Amino acid sequence: MKSMFLGGILAASLVIAACSDDSASDDTLDGGGEPGAITLVAYDSFPTADTALNAALDQFSDDTGIDVSVVIAGDTGTMVTKAVLTAGNPEGDVMWGVDNTWLSAAVTGGVFEGEPSKVDFGDVCVNYDVAWFSERQLDPPVTLDDLLLPQYADLLVVQNPGTSSPGLAFLLATVAHAGEAGWQQYWTALRANGVEVVDSWSVAYYERFSGAAGSEGDKPLVVSYGSSPPAEVVFADPPRTDAPTGVSSGTCFRQEEYAGVLRGSDQPAEAAQLVEFLLSPAFQQELPLTLFVYPANPTVLLPDVFTQFAVVPAEPLTLDPALIAANREQWQDQWTEIVLR
Repeated sequence: MKSMFLGGILAASLVIAACSDDSASDDTLDGGGEPGAITLVAYDSFPTADTALNAALDQFSDDTGIDVSVVIAGDTGTMVTKAVLTAGNPEGDVMWGVDNTWLSAAVTGGVFEGEPSKVDFGDVCVNYDVAWFSERQLDPPVTLDDLLLPQYADLLVVQNPGTSSPGLAFLLATVAHAGEAGWQQYWTALRANGVEVVDSWSVAYYERFSGAAGSEGDKPLVVSYGSSPPAEVVFADPPRTDAPTGVSSGTCFRQEEYAGVLRGSDQPAEAAQLVEFLLSPAFQQELPLTLFVYPANPTVLLPDVFTQFAVVPAEPLTLDPALIAANREQWQDQWTEIVLR
């Protein structure tokens, strides 16, 4: 998910890396690399160094002789848009992290050689600040409809669906909940109840949300992930054994992420080997505590901190990817008219 949640330690460095590497990556992405060297194109929360995922990729290179460089292409929407524009003459060899909100655009745009493979899944959900609600003896919201109640006025911060993957997922959650004819009224009511909109997940979570470690924000509700609470525990300083944040389980929209060989890759055989490795236990086992997503490989055991604090809703909200592809831009435009103008 690009949306995706990498933890407080990595978030700032990844943003800097994504910006500082723009000019250098142009040369890397020409597609004419050395034989045996391939490029993995990924979204902006994928780590470029110093994590267990990168160590796994290094081991793949040691075992196969195939060098792998990671290039950050922006958030998921930006990454897919670039890939569609360069389809057949790609900026790399393998793409990681196209989620189900953008999958149809990538497939119909001819981005992949063959079908992409599902590599992970997770849920975009409203998170709440446990201490804030406890101190006021107020129950946190559970459902999307709860967010419209007067006791939750002016408490929620969300992301713009035109600039943020979790923001788009939350918009789609409201479409799935209220229907194609009713989501507009839902957002009209949510705006009247004082929802705040920012451009990115990092701003919403680390600057506006009161429950994030180190945040000076004053909003006790934020659109984030069902796996955000274990991340707060893992990266807590000083260490803690409880999660400071919780998940409103009735607000969750299921995200699935895919990876595949880019059509026109100069190294298709090596790229296919890498995709196979991305599905292997050696790589998949590192996903929960690095990207804080669930591995697609069912043989991988989850770490205890993940199973204890992450939330997997029994019936997450979903929409058909083809319906998303057919309506995404129209829904985004309507949302802008309702919420921002």
